[in-house]
Amino acid sequence: MSQDSAVPEAARKLSGRRRREVVAVLLFSGGPIFESSIPLSVFGIDRQDAGVPRYRLLVCGGEEGPLRTTGGLELTTPYGLEAIGRAGTVVVPAWRSITSPPPPEALDALRRAHEEGARIVGLCTGAFVLAAAGLLDGRPATTHWMYAPTLAKRYPSVHVDPRELFVDDGDVLTSAGTAAGIDLCLHIVRTDHGTEAAGALARRLVVPPRRSGGQERYLDRSLPEEIGSDPLAEVVSWALEHLHEQFDVETLAARAYMSRRTFDRRFRSLTGSAPLQWLITQRVLQAQRLLETSDYSVDEVAGRCGFRSPVALRGHFRRQLGSSPAAYRAAYRVRRPQSDSAPPAVVEAVVPAQATAQARRAAAAAGPSGPAATSAAPPELGKPPSDAYATGHGRPSLPGQRSAP
Repeated sequence: MSQDSAVPEAARKLSGRRRREVVAVLLFSGGPIFESSIPLSVFGIDRQDAGVPRYRLLVCGGEEGPLRTTGGLELTTPYGLEAIGRAGTVVVPAWRSITSPPPPEALDALRRAHEEGARIVGLCTGAFVLAAAGLLDGRPATTHWMYAPTLAKRYPSVHVDPRELFVDDGDVLTSAGTAAGIDLCLHIVRTDHGTEAAGALARRLVVPPRRSGGQERYLDRSLPEEIGSDPLAEVVSWALEHLHEQFDVETLAARAYMSRRTFDRRFRSLTGSAPLQWLITQRVLQAQRLLETSDYSVDEVAGRCGFRSPVALRGHFRRQLGSSPAAYRAAYRVRRPQSDSAPPAVVEAVVPAQATAQARRAAAAAGPSGPAATSAAPPELGKPPSDAYATGHGRPSLPGQRSAP
């Protein structure tokens, strides 16, 4: 069901008028241009010279145009909803607002396509369109972690999993936000034409052919807006304020005056996550913040985040972020701006190589006896050069680094 699962072929047989190699992309006014451009780039460019099988792309307007997109751009599409009737794959890149209903005509077209065996794909908030069409009922699905609680609450029959980058349920597929749309499109190419074709396409796009992990490392502790009016909001807020204490899900259920089973069901409907998984994620996020902003030892961080032992912290931290707490802190401090007070030992480890490279560049530019040859002395240890962080030299990757949605 998830990104690494083996998914059986769709149960429905593809209608005779539809072609598997034809991909229809359904665009709406107000849609974000980045998500919209992902399937256009993956399925709409002929890369047969690189070993990527060709798809036929149909760009369809889900409503009357011209369509306005982010930045005030206006788009006109060469096809309307009728063209979806020829597609074996229909992609909804994103929906303009999670609070407004999609056009009924577009929902009818998606239902017909699915009934006739087409593969239906929702990228990011496109999952809300699929859910509105009833195509996610009783199915696992994902969307951007920020909107997962709203999807789970509005469509309780959908099994929302906010941890996955994408979910493949055979003939209906969904992805998390933005870059995860590329992951899902590559997965579709891999499913249709094999690993080599997907790898060739990934090289052309300059992206990893397959990313490990899920959305856990990007989760924020902010609460979805819709939780604010729910009785469980007080319990969730209390949990966030008392992460330094050792308590379990039974404690939260008792504070909500519910049985554990009822609490689990209500909590999942609000947040899209099981309460135990949510609590662990929040403790790991708190550990991240303390590792970034304090000098507490890993043992102290574990205690201040409610973990019963440093071993428990290390295990959950590595599972969610792919790094040990100590390695995360070391990488974060190397990446911090020079105005922050990074430990001298860490700065000294990266500055000499940068200073030497600067001196070589300056000397080469000025010649053996030029002024730059004498003025390009290495900076003092502990004071990185002005471009130490702009050039990217000597910067190790930061495990679990959060990216903007």
